[in-house]
Amino acid sequence: MVSYFMNSNTDTELVLNTDGGSRNNPGNAAIGFVILNTDGDVIETQKKYIGIATNNEAEYQALLSGLQYISNFYLNCKFLTIYADSELMVKQLRGEYKIREQHLKVFAESIHTMLKKFSEYKIIHVLRDKNKLADKLVNEALDELG
Repeated sequence: MVSYFMNSNTDTELVLNTDGGSRNNPGNAAIGFVILNTDGDVIETQKKYIGIATNNEAEYQALLSGLQYISNFYLNCKFLTIYADSELMVKQLRGEYKIREQHLKVFAESIHTMLKKFSEYKIIHVLRDKNKLADKLVNEALDELG
């Protein structure tokens, strides 16, 4: 874990990369997120095994966990750019696709509620190769299971 000075003016704008994954879908699942400043410096990483879940559930939980972390520890953050490699989740959250599964709707509602805390935010789909550290954290958490 990397420490960051909370009193810095640079924490008003942050970048959040998230990823979630499941082996055997559903199966053992984990999440990872990376918080960066606007210069691209990593200021925080988190990974966590979340139990049995689908890939989609893990993707939503990763984003929700990252938002909760920022809300708890980066109170000055007003502008947030989110990158995720789940095109489905990104398009669902942006309203481009319907969310059919009720449990994913609950995640989406929580995420939208948390996003209201920011003056401005963007949710952007990226390919997996642009989300390498978050992906690595997910795989590390799953590999730690043995």
